[in-house]
Amino acid sequence: MDFESREVEGIRMRWGRSGDGPPVVFLHGIPTSPDLWRRVVSRLPEARCLAWEMVGYGASIPEGEGRDLSVAKQADYLVAWLREIGIDQAILVGHDLGGGVAQIAATRYPKRCSGLLLTNSICYDSWPIPSVVAMQKMRGLLPHVPERMLRKMIAMLFYRGHDQRDTGESALHVHWRHYSQNGAGLALARQVAGLSATDTLDVAPSLPNLDLPARVVWGAADQFQKIAYGERLARDLRAPLTRIEGGKHFTPEDHPDEVAQAVRALLKEQAGRSSASR
Repeated sequence: MDFESREVEGIRMRWGRSGDGPPVVFLHGIPTSPDLWRRVVSRLPEARCLAWEMVGYGASIPEGEGRDLSVAKQADYLVAWLREIGIDQAILVGHDLGGGVAQIAATRYPKRCSGLLLTNSICYDSWPIPSVVAMQKMRGLLPHVPERMLRKMIAMLFYRGHDQRDTGESALHVHWRHYSQNGAGLALARQVAGLSATDTLDVAPSLPNLDLPARVVWGAADQFQKIAYGERLARDLRAPLTRIEGGKHFTPEDHPDEVAQAVRALLKEQAGRSSASR
């Protein structure tokens, strides 16, 4: 992916881009960055893939200072960015926290969303997971914790969330550098401070009312976001569920083919709806 940035409502926002065609926006979670989607977007040359970086994450960690980094507010930032770059409507693809951002954007700004794909996403009351709750409780201390200890803590998340240890090692190398370069403890303290299941619980009743193409892709062995939540999302969204047996949390990195295939199915369904409405 190539990366661009632009000031949007006083915030420097950054995103990766790849391909050409209908817009598809990819939303990452914690503790990752837009590079989470690197193996997915490379498989979708037929789409205009835009991997947006959440405010206060990745290379945009400095932009989080003094700002609301809740999932609900990230949805507002996302829509402001879409408006700024001239995208009226896009398919939203979300993983982990990014899936929560996608749900909120789709329900609160339905005209902006032409399709929805959720993969091992936060939803309902599925989060924050225990390790994030622990960081929330000690967030005042996080800026003072030695970086090597924080790196070990994040490494364990990647090892538990990837199918194989070597893929966890690779992901740690890709995503940790942003924390290392921008004050890991302070960055994590900001990120976890505003995380609350209230944000997804508030929009949960609206999910069955969404009238848009949707897909759910889930690693069935995920210890962080259980498969039962993926099944519930599929029912509420009336969406096909791709169940990846043995797959864990970080599906975009471990199973890019399945995620890309689901995006392709959404693009096809979106095109069919557009043709039917003419």
